[in-house]
Amino acid sequence: MKIMSMTTYKVPPRWLFLKIETQSGYIGWGEPVVEGRADTVEACIHELKEYVIGRSAGDIEDIWQVLYRGGFYRGGPVLTSALSGIDQALWDIKGKYYNMPIYEMLGGKVRDKMRVYRWIGGDRPDNVAEEAQKAYKEGYNAVKMNGTDNTEWIDSFEKVEGCVKRVAAIREKMGYKLDIAVDFHGRIHKAMARILMKELEPFHLMFIEEPVLIENYEAFKDLRNHTVTPIATGERNYTRWDFKKMLQDGYVDIIQPDLSHAGGISEVRKIAAMAEAYDVALAPHCPLGPIALAACFQVDFMSINAFIQEQSLGIHYNQGSDLLDYLTDPGEFGYKDGYVSLPKKPGLGIDINEEKVKEMAKIGHTWKNPIWRNQDNSVAEW
Repeated sequence: MKIMSMTTYKVPPRWLFLKIETQSGYIGWGEPVVEGRADTVEACIHELKEYVIGRSAGDIEDIWQVLYRGGFYRGGPVLTSALSGIDQALWDIKGKYYNMPIYEMLGGKVRDKMRVYRWIGGDRPDNVAEEAQKAYKEGYNAVKMNGTDNTEWIDSFEKVEGCVKRVAAIREKMGYKLDIAVDFHGRIHKAMARILMKELEPFHLMFIEEPVLIENYEAFKDLRNHTVTPIATGERNYTRWDFKKMLQDGYVDIIQPDLSHAGGISEVRKIAAMAEAYDVALAPHCPLGPIALAACFQVDFMSINAFIQEQSLGIHYNQGSDLLDYLTDPGEFGYKDGYVSLPKKPGLGIDINEEKVKEMAKIGHTWKNPIWRNQDNSVAEW
């Protein structure tokens, strides 16, 4: 299984795919991307080729360690996302070689189906009650929405009231048929987060995500003591070392490592095990494409503390292409009644439509997240 080549494909709406080929004919797929920095991660992939090509594809752990420890500077979104995609592709190859799903090689399944949620409301949340009702009719039993659009350091209560009214509208229309998660997206500063979390508490949310930016980690202690609502974060954390203090301190109830940012399957399974030891739940971040989602499911199905999975079907980012468009069989994930069924094919459990990938790579993308500004024209968090 000597690695022969590594090829990248930048495809709409905002994804980067990686194909690794071996001399024995096995092919693995990965999804190494930082949303809005696809070109940067692509360059990193090609810079790392010399450490990968010529190696046995089965030496996953050693390759991971070389790519992580082989450079004096390590970690961060770009390097770890490149490493993540390589790791995913190597596990895909190894699973195909041994003709079994990745979770089987890593100890076997702990569940038969995995709960998923649907995004509603868009970047600037709107029409959430109607979209929640639609999601319920589609079979989902959980939704997630952005709490607000851009928010000042200290903002008006009108902004708070708008968020509360949207959540209240879902509860009024759907009752407790749907679980609701609210994503603050790191847009909200500490003082406003404290107010919003208190006002939202009566609606019994499934969780509040990224109440403040992880750079302001010290604020999590204050927010944890301020509410009983579960707090989730972790999409902007990379490797187990970024999660270590968070788990030790106990200010977070749910961690959300991203399989395309946090070191791939190899690393996130270790992060999940660390979280289990601290009685913390796992809900991997994944507003990305089918390869990243397939990698998430491999970890979910072998992690006892995984309780729900983010996925991008119908998400507001997916303009022009959607999650299932790059699969040979769009029914491979087996969505039913708010769950995805156990993948049984070898490797990542999906078959990528390579011709479609090549066709769409000719179009490519230049996706960047928007730059938001406040009323005084100061830059706001997106």
